[in-house]
Amino acid sequence: MSGNLSRRTLLRTGSLVLLLGAQQIARGASVVAVRIWPAEDYTRVTIESDGVLQAKQFFVTDPPRLAVDIEGIDLLPGLRELVGKLKSDDPNIAGIRAAQNAPNVVRLVIDLKKPIKPQVFNLEPVAAYQHRLVFDLYPLNPPDPLEQLIAQRMKDMDAASERAARLLGLEADKVTKPATPADDPLGELIAGRERPKAPANPDQGPPLPAAKPPGGSDDTAVAGANPKGSPAKQPPGGKGKTERLIIIALDPGDGGEDPGAIGPNGTQEKRVVLQIAHKLRERINETRVNGNPMRAFMTRDKDFFVPLQVRVQKAQRVQADLFISIHADAFLTPRPQGASVYALSTRGASSSAAKWMADKENAADLVGGLNTKTADAHVRRALLDMSTTAQINDSLKLGTAMLGHVKRIGKLHKPQVEQANFAVLRAPDIPSVLVETAFISNPDEEKRLNDPKYQDDLADALVRGIVAYFSKNPPLARNRQI
Repeated sequence: MSGNLSRRTLLRTGSLVLLLGAQQIARGASVVAVRIWPAEDYTRVTIESDGVLQAKQFFVTDPPRLAVDIEGIDLLPGLRELVGKLKSDDPNIAGIRAAQNAPNVVRLVIDLKKPIKPQVFNLEPVAAYQHRLVFDLYPLNPPDPLEQLIAQRMKDMDAASERAARLLGLEADKVTKPATPADDPLGELIAGRERPKAPANPDQGPPLPAAKPPGGSDDTAVAGANPKGSPAKQPPGGKGKTERLIIIALDPGDGGEDPGAIGPNGTQEKRVVLQIAHKLRERINETRVNGNPMRAFMTRDKDFFVPLQVRVQKAQRVQADLFISIHADAFLTPRPQGASVYALSTRGASSSAAKWMADKENAADLVGGLNTKTADAHVRRALLDMSTTAQINDSLKLGTAMLGHVKRIGKLHKPQVEQANFAVLRAPDIPSVLVETAFISNPDEEKRLNDPKYQDDLADALVRGIVAYFSKNPPLARNRQI
């Protein structure tokens, strides 16, 4: 009898423990961190917790706002921090409100500045992250990469006008800005006389300005340098000469939820590669090749996450002549050092280290937080597309030209271009390389990556490599016109 009572007591005690455990789970997870990543492309709101959060969303169009009921959580201080993290210049969010809507349910209301298409989804724990509930707020009228390129050109022109005005002691609006194709290959678009037409297929990019391949005896490559060591610059081509605008897509790796590799002293890869990309953009925009101007387009110019296939699609949208992805290498030990350049391989990696690197970079979507439920067939196909043999050969030529100049400012990890199956290099129509600027996992190289002088030297070396490549491989005429 006593044995039966003992068993009953144990069963009751066990049931009580299970019930209390279930109530504890039901009362909700704890908020670990909240983050907001504002960008013109979209704004992401992330709630990280130590347990799965369920969410039901309601969208109201007038005024536009998104209401989300988050189950399994109480209004904790961590959740209230979202309000304080919102910046007034967020392009998509006007305000955030949070309140306890019911026991164990928090209602989050996001007031919007414009109509948006929200995506709310959960992410499983990965890398340093626990469970994440993500709100991606995409504008109904998303920014067009070509228009972003034009807007940046206009901004540069305004800045140049202000500098000239200060030198001349004039008002900025009295300084003449180029506005015709003869002065600026983007002049027709900037002046508003001609705009890209919306494509019938939303996955197909708009055409770019008509261009002809350089030719004739006066097409001399820019291969020299000025006394300061910066890339040489040429004056605009003569009257009547058709200029071929050369567009370089710069792709700073990682971003937003994905910090990339982290150095021994806490340096984040995503931050230093963005700084280097900005410096490289400045130099590209000031450089001419064979008398033709170059313009840089960045797949991200701020700290936000861009999926791998979107990076490629953006470059294709502006009909880029080259695609250059910029990263900072890392390894399991602090010893490896030196810069590397990678091209695509469809037949296996050139070394085990190259394969390891490709696998690591290809996992960026998992860390950055890709909403796989919305990935349509086109997106999945984009990740599987393989480049042509000609594209890979051109990529190898570009990488070799870059290595020839990068080795003059520091060590190379490998003296030749490595190859592996990088997802971000799979644009079949654009020569593409991935540049590992240094090993951020090496304390000495982490210090160099944070040094503005090294960043300047590296940007100079990379643009010299680009010029050297085009001096032997002039860009072809684009097959579409506006």
